[in-house]
Amino acid sequence: MTELNSNVPSRTNDLFQRFWTKEKVWLVSAGILFLLFIFAPTLGLTTAGFVTQNLANVVPFLALSVGIAAYAGATGADGLIARAFTGSPVMMIFVAAVVGGLSPFCSCGVIPLIAALLAMGVPLSAVMAFWLASPVMDPSMFFLTTGVLGIEFAIGKTIAALSLGIFGGFVVHVLANSGALSDPLRDGVGNGGCGGAKVRTVQPVVWKFWGEDERVAKFWREGIKTTLFLAKWLTLAFILESLMLAWLPADLVASSLGGAGIAPIGIATLVGVPAYLNGYAALPLVGGLMGQGMAPGAGMAFLVAGGVSSLPAAIAVWALVRKEVFLLYLGIALTGSFAIGLLFQLWTAL
Repeated sequence: MTELNSNVPSRTNDLFQRFWTKEKVWLVSAGILFLLFIFAPTLGLTTAGFVTQNLANVVPFLALSVGIAAYAGATGADGLIARAFTGSPVMMIFVAAVVGGLSPFCSCGVIPLIAALLAMGVPLSAVMAFWLASPVMDPSMFFLTTGVLGIEFAIGKTIAALSLGIFGGFVVHVLANSGALSDPLRDGVGNGGCGGAKVRTVQPVVWKFWGEDERVAKFWREGIKTTLFLAKWLTLAFILESLMLAWLPADLVASSLGGAGIAPIGIATLVGVPAYLNGYAALPLVGGLMGQGMAPGAGMAFLVAGGVSSLPAAIAVWALVRKEVFLLYLGIALTGSFAIGLLFQLWTAL
């Protein structure tokens, strides 16, 4: 009896450790909200509402990308989709950057699609090009930027999106050819890679898969698994974004970016990462500050760096890829944004 009782705490501890290992992200999110409701109820309600609203906004993208990924896996079409990104790596990088610049995805909304592409085995170079270009510009953003900051800034931001995507794609391509980045995804996320098993192995495609129980089961299994995986990381990302907006006022952050020279551009690049606003909300703020003397290059660097590598988006990226790929992503985003800010500053000075 004594031995039985002594085993209870041990089993409980084992269960807790397994649950913590698998569901620590949900536990952290729940813990943050619990503390907010205890010590700052108003902020807790605001944060919960912010998370709910943003999750609702991303649901269409999440459902579409998860549904496509699950359907592709169940039918065996994921191999066809992955092989569509093969061929000339150079051409795929250019195509992915252009498609990214035209797609209506924000920095967090693009995450479900990226997860699906990587899991299908799409080459990381093309995915990185899409990943970097997509959050910076889209058609509606172009017209709004034109109205707020002018056509020159809108064209510059469009060129910045394409250039950043192409730059990142080629960096990854060179590293991949050297033997690095052969397995970019974290364990359990999928089977991607710079080549990808689904690219290398031809599988039979069954478009009307619902007649086969095994494929139907795979569809639901993969769909639910991917949805829960992305939902937990996006929930944590939106919680942190809400707290940043509450504790780090955007006007205070942006007002520190005034002045001329290289320093404001560098500061804008670094500050834009953790303190980014919604892309549409950031435009009038940056426009007002530029009217008060903020360097155009600093404004461009702030918008590009924030769009690509804001903290909420970075957390979602961290959830998908291994540490070395994550660090490479951040490095490309920061160096690319800084270079873009410098070049735009030089262009406006001509």
